[in-house]
Amino acid sequence: MTPDEYVEAVLDLVERIPPGRVMSYGAVADALAERSGRASARLVGSIMARHGGGVPWHRVVNAAGRLPPGHEVEARARLRAEGCPLRPAGVDMAAASWSPDEGM
Repeated sequence: MTPDEYVEAVLDLVERIPPGRVMSYGAVADALAERSGRASARLVGSIMARHGGGVPWHRVVNAAGRLPPGHEVEARARLRAEGCPLRPAGVDMAAASWSPDEGM
């Protein structure tokens, strides 16, 4: 998979995350690792920062459920509107995490 194809794969996967659910940067990387040969949460974060404006970027958080840096207020508002389980510091990962194996 070329770097451009990987960017597209990340964005396509983020598009599939259902409203009210989230994935961590690492979970996105892990879900694509077999196809891509890459497994870097930092790379996914970089892709989201550069190219994620057209996808539901607020549904990708860090492994502890913390919201995207610099966009916490907007991300929290969007997730709350979708009915995502929240905690004071971010997302309730136990309740809100989604895997592509679950489907929609």
